[in-house]
Amino acid sequence: MADLVGRRPRPSSGSDTASASSASNRQAGAVVAVKRLFAAETGSFFLILGTTLFLVVLGLVMVLSSSSVEAFIQSGQTSFFGAFVRQGIYAAIGIPLMLVVSRVPVWFWKRWAWHILGAAVLLQLLVFSPLGYESGGNRNWVNLGAFTAQPSEAVKLALAIWLGMILAVKRDLLDDWRHLAIPLVPVVLVAVGLVVAGGDLGTTMVMLLLVFGAVWFAGIKLRYLLVPLALLAAVIPVIASGSASRNDRIAAWMAGCTDDSAYQGICWQSLHGTWALASGGMFGVGLGNSKAKWSWLPEADNDFIFAVLGEELGLIGAIVVLALFVVLATGFIKIIRRTDDPFVRIVTGSIAAWIIGQALINIAVVLGLLPVLGVPLPLISAGGSALIVTLVAIGVVLSFARRREESAHERGRPPGRVGSLR
Repeated sequence: MADLVGRRPRPSSGSDTASASSASNRQAGAVVAVKRLFAAETGSFFLILGTTLFLVVLGLVMVLSSSSVEAFIQSGQTSFFGAFVRQGIYAAIGIPLMLVVSRVPVWFWKRWAWHILGAAVLLQLLVFSPLGYESGGNRNWVNLGAFTAQPSEAVKLALAIWLGMILAVKRDLLDDWRHLAIPLVPVVLVAVGLVVAGGDLGTTMVMLLLVFGAVWFAGIKLRYLLVPLALLAAVIPVIASGSASRNDRIAAWMAGCTDDSAYQGICWQSLHGTWALASGGMFGVGLGNSKAKWSWLPEADNDFIFAVLGEELGLIGAIVVLALFVVLATGFIKIIRRTDDPFVRIVTGSIAAWIIGQALINIAVVLGLLPVLGVPLPLISAGGSALIVTLVAIGVVLSFARRREESAHERGRPPGRVGSLR
C-alpha cells in the first residue's frame, strides 16, 4: 500500500503524446467536416433553390393540364396522366440529383472538366449511330429502349464546366488571342458542330449563347468577339437553309403568316399559339380549361406550353413566369458578383446565359418574335433530358452559392467583386 501511495506517475512517452495529438486532430477534422456538411446556406442558395422548385412544380401542373387530352387519346381513352407521370418521374430524379450535386466541391468540377466534356461528346456521337433517330426534322435523339434521351443537353452542361476551367486557367493570358483560340475554338467547334450536324438549330443557338456568356464573364476584350460574331452572322443562315421544313418556317415567319394557304400548313402551330395567348386575356380561362390543348396546338406540353399557360392563367400568369426567370437570373448574378474565383464566375455566367437565354427564345417563339425553333421552356416544358440536366446545372451553381461565404472566410478575406470587363 505504501508503495502504491509513494509511486509517482510515469511520464508519458513521445509516441503516446503524438498518438493523442493525432486522435485529437482527427476528431477536430471530423467536427469541421460535419459542420461544413450541415452549414447554413447563403441567401443566394435559397433564392435559386426556391425559384427552381417553384418553376418545377408549376411545370408539372401545366404539363398535366396541357397533355391530358393527348394522353387520353394515345392511351386508348384509359388515362389522362401518362405525360404527367413521366414528367413527375423525371422531376423525382432531377431534384435529388440537384441537391446531391450542390454538395460537390468546386475542385471536383475543375479536375474532371475534360472527362465530363469527353463523355458528353461521346454520348452526342450516339445520335449518328443506329441508336439515334430523327424527330421533327432533327437527328438529336437516342433510343435506349425503355426511354429516349437528348445528349445535346448533357453537352451544354459539360461545355459550361469545361469553358470555366480552361478560361480560368488562362485568365492571365487572355490578352493574347492565340491563347484564347487554342484550345477554345476547336473544342467549341466540335461540340457545337455535332449538334449542327444533327440539324438542331434551336439547341445550336442556345449553345452559342452559353459560349458567349462564358467568354463575356471571363473578361475577354470585346474586339476579339467581333470576328466570331461576324462569322456566326454568315454561317447561321447557311445552317438554317439546310432543312426544307426549317426554310418554310422561317419564310412563313418573315411573311407574317398572312397567306391563307399557310393556315392549314406551316403557320398552324404559330397561329394557334397566338390565339391561345389572346384568348387568355388578363386572368385566363381557368386552369384546365384550355381549348388549344384539344388537339389544336401541336407540342402543347412542350415547345408551346407557354401558350397554354397564358391561355389558362392569363397575362398575370405569364408575367409571373417571366418574373420567376428574372428572380433566377438575379440569383445567378449575385453569385457572379460576389465570387473571387474566375471558374465560379464563368461557369455561373454560362449556365445563366443558357437557361435564361433559352427561356427567352422559347417565349419569343410563342409570341411570334422568332420562327419556330423547337426549344423547350426550361423547368416547365415536358421532357426528361432537358429537365434533369437543367436541374443538375442549377445544382452546380448551388454548390458555388453554398460554399462562397465559407471559402472566403477560410481564406481570411472578404469575397471579391467581378473585375471590369475590358
